[in-house]
Amino acid sequence: MAAPRFDTFTQLLRARAAELAEQDVHVHLRDAPGGPVAEHLTYGRLDREARRIASCLQSLGATGEPVLLLHTSTTRFLTAFAACLYAGAVAVPAPMPGDGGHGKRLHRAGSVLADTGARLVLTDSEGAPEVSLWLAQANRQDVVCLAIDLPELGAPEDWREVPAGPDDLAFLQYTSGSVADPRGVMVTHRNLLANQESLRSLLGTTAADRFGSWLPYYHDMGLIAHLLHPVLLGSFSVQVAPDSFVRRPLRWLQAIERYGVTVAGGPNFCYDLCVRRITDEQLAGLDLSRWRLALNGAEPVRAESLRAFAERFAPTGFDPGALFPAYGLAEATLVVSGGEPGAGPTERVVDPLALERDQLLPALPGRPARTLVGCGRPVGLRARIVDPTTRRALPDGAVGEIWLRGESVARGYWKRPGESELTFAAALADGEGPFLRTGDLGVLDEGELFVTGRLKELVILNGRNIYPQDIEWAARSVRPALTLGFGAAFAVEADREQLVLVQEVRGAGADPQALRTLAHAIQALIGREFSIPAGNVLLVPPGTVRRTTSGKVQRTTMRRLFLAGALQGEYEVLTPQVHELVRSRAVELGDDLLPPLTAEGARAW
Repeated sequence: MAAPRFDTFTQLLRARAAELAEQDVHVHLRDAPGGPVAEHLTYGRLDREARRIASCLQSLGATGEPVLLLHTSTTRFLTAFAACLYAGAVAVPAPMPGDGGHGKRLHRAGSVLADTGARLVLTDSEGAPEVSLWLAQANRQDVVCLAIDLPELGAPEDWREVPAGPDDLAFLQYTSGSVADPRGVMVTHRNLLANQESLRSLLGTTAADRFGSWLPYYHDMGLIAHLLHPVLLGSFSVQVAPDSFVRRPLRWLQAIERYGVTVAGGPNFCYDLCVRRITDEQLAGLDLSRWRLALNGAEPVRAESLRAFAERFAPTGFDPGALFPAYGLAEATLVVSGGEPGAGPTERVVDPLALERDQLLPALPGRPARTLVGCGRPVGLRARIVDPTTRRALPDGAVGEIWLRGESVARGYWKRPGESELTFAAALADGEGPFLRTGDLGVLDEGELFVTGRLKELVILNGRNIYPQDIEWAARSVRPALTLGFGAAFAVEADREQLVLVQEVRGAGADPQALRTLAHAIQALIGREFSIPAGNVLLVPPGTVRRTTSGKVQRTTMRRLFLAGALQGEYEVLTPQVHELVRSRAVELGDDLLPPLTAEGARAW
């Protein structure tokens, strides 16, 4: 597929529609009692429907205005997204308010609506009752809600092309909110097209590739890599509903086989989920031999997860070389770096104590070790590893904050000029800039980027830099009851900085003695593996640990809840100083009405 220089993604989309009118651009697999039902969308229909809806948007004065997109189907979402481009409106992908008022999605949708100040919401007839109820309950009668699949809404011939340039906004991509409230990243057409070209260069994709996703359309990896990148190529994508994937991961792999998908991926946890949930009988019927790139990004990549997936699915013809760790973030539109297609992941076995001192050194024989997975070389962007305090660039092998510069770096945060200046316009000590401060810690080694953690989530104990994800993963290895649960490790200031681990466990209301044994085993392992005291462990039921819509643990939120006294363990071990810090506060909030802890530390229900 020829790729002439386009000034806007709108021009690209219109060109593809003219070239490939009868070809599918997207297939949405909708759950049904008899199995998934495919909804097809061709390039030609996408263009016609987008012009129809855009004409309505233009009549409502939406040009230049943010428009919330809340949809139950990715075919309809893609149509609404294209309509916003055609009308010159600013598309804002967001989750449906929730399955019957699901708290996480309800809060996120409400936050996005409030932050954008949008006065117009696009949805579909299936989602309209839920969206209308949500708006009414939020007392937002000023917001107009339109179901785009109603045929009387607009007419294609009434649409008028809107002049647009490379630096005009294409859409707002809201961040996951893992360390702060979600922020609207302003992505221009120039940003989007530059990052699409980076993806093509990095992945070696062509029109022959097919894309398969379960990621929500409002997730940057789902939107840009799986929905929009096929448009650049003149290819198509297939989508499994996120909830369907979580319930039955097999659906995603079956779609990969059925539609000949060559590029598909998601965060690290989705590979763990496939390993755990797919049975031997289901495995026997799968053919994954055409899956050439299994993207892994959006959260820390674990070497153990990659090895387990490759081993588990080897009988299906899956090639271990297809595993493709990558690094990206919404503020850089999406992709920053990735490996060599077909080469498989790069690993470094390093000394964790040296890593705590911000150095990348090989692990010594017979000593503790940590395995880092490489995220390849930056593409289309200039990357620097920077001391976040002195703002001096660091040499290869030194750990610091990842700073980026290039056309993929977005304009800033919507209506947050102060934060935008701090994050998107940073300068090195010698004046070089502007750079995007990612907030991620990493190291360059022989040109390859290794991401080590989040700057804001780093646990500093006795002058040592401890990565919380390492503690969380180690704790999960103590007992099988912990493998399916999530943990959140963070530090609090009591008499000194103290580590707190909140760990989900199946059967959290079980025998107090069993929970006591489990908590003590976690404490012993952390002390043994990290040489730090783990005096504060809370065992909680599954679902307690807050996560973003993409599965990232919200450690900052968990710390805030803990300090507010709003987080209670079914079994907990707290040092006297931390107990005084958080439980006295809880009593002031009325927590004295809760049943007291027994001598064994469990709630006496």
